[in-house]
Parts: sequence; structure tokens; C-alpha cells
Amino acid sequence: MTGAGTTDEGLRAERVAREAGGRLLLDGVTLAPEPGTTVGLIGPNGSGKSTLLRILAGVLAPHTGVVTLDGAPLPEVGRRAVARRVAVVDQHAATQDELSVLDVVRLGRIPHRRAWSAPTEADAAAVDEALERTGLTDRRDQSWHTLSGGERQRVQIARALAQRPRELLLDEPTNHLDIQHQLELLALVASLPLTAVVALHDLNLAAMFCDRIVVLSGGRAVAGGTPAQVITEELIEEVYRVRSVVTPDGPQGRPSVRFLP
Repeated sequence: MTGAGTTDEGLRAERVAREAGGRLLLDGVTLAPEPGTTVGLIGPNGSGKSTLLRILAGVLAPHTGVVTLDGAPLPEVGRRAVARRVAVVDQHAATQDELSVLDVVRLGRIPHRRAWSAPTEADAAAVDEALERTGLTDRRDQSWHTLSGGERQRVQIARALAQRPRELLLDEPTNHLDIQHQLELLALVASLPLTAVVALHDLNLAAMFCDRIVVLSGGRAVAGGTPAQVITEELIEEVYRVRSVVTPDGPQGRPSVRFLP
């Protein structure tokens, strides 16, 4: 990581805190993903994962602390510039409009276009590349409403990729997907040439696909490191209040978790 103000620092949160209704949702959390890595956020419900992602995206402002993009605070960067750099994929995406897959993916180009302007060749190239990377080229004319849950999530990732971001934020993207689609979606995210921060419930999925993991509990970051460093029986019992058996040398040298009754 290079010094402040250079162009390759990426997206960072420095001791961010956020309060609501007299309760601390986040309490002094620092997150500094290395460019090009996939970072997993894990922790129980209410631990602050979604709040942290929304602060990183600039949707929420921290009450204390700062989020920077290449060394500059997000408010100084500006909403439009942030939207060009940082893409967000939420848990659920729905629309009442009759849109095709192509229509949805084209939405990712909005931050790069002036109001009412026609799409450019660069827009079309970005959309085509996003469809190809997500395996959706042959579905481009299909109605959004006819897709399965896993296919809709892939479309949302394609929309995000059409932004040509350098950072991708995903909030529980595997919720309500079957195992096959969970594996396919996270393999796709991990293969992308960008920095990804993904909130996950499933510890085994986090261990399989994340380069580093940050554990949140009660709004605080209580652990951080590689999956092997973070996912231990002691931490799982402390944070999740359940007993487990962790096999430290599972598939591809990553830990695997089996929960005990």
C-alpha cells in the first residue's frame, strides 16, 4: 500500500462509526482492502456488515471516521465519480417494469453518461463485455421477470460490471440461492479483476472464496486476516455462540467448518 493521496489506494474506511436510535451500529471499524483482492465480511445478524457496506458506498455517512477513495474523502470525490468507481450489488433486486436483461445491464452505464444522451460505442462495449463475463450474452433479450434467483443475481453483477468499477460491494449476494448458484456466483466474483468486499453468512463460502476475512461483532471488527487465521473453533464459539469443528487444511488448503449440535 502506497502513501496517502496516490492513485492506487482504492477504497478505505478509517475508524468509521455510525449510530442509530442511541445504539452504535459500527464502532471504530477500519477496512483497507488490498487492490484486486476479495474481502469477506462475516458476523452474526446485526453485527454491522450491511451498515459498513452502505458507508463504503457513500449511501450512509459515518458519524465519526472517514471513507476515502484513493486518499480523498468520499464527499470530496463526489457522488458521480464514486458511482463510476464503486458498484453495489444488494441482496434483492426487483422491478415492476418490463425490462430485458440488456435493459438492466445498461443501467450500469448511467454514471458515465450525461442526462438524456444516447449510448456511446464505449457504453455498448462495456455492456457486451459484462454480459459475456457473466455468461448472459444469449439471455440479453430475455425478460428479467422470467429469470431464476441465481440468474437475476448474475444480471445484477453484470449491471455492476458494466460500470467498469474498480471496487465491487456485495451484500449477502448468495441469500436464497441454491448451492450450485452460490458456488457459481462467488467463483465469478473471486475471478473478477477488481477489489470485492462481500458480506456473507456462510463461513465455508467465505473460507473458499475470500482472500481475507474481517469478522464483525456488535459493530466492532474483532478479527481480520486470511481464512486460516480467522476461522477457528475459538472465534466461532466466541462470536456465534456455537460449537464447531474446523478442519484447518480443507480443499485448496483453506479451512472448512462443521457445526456441532
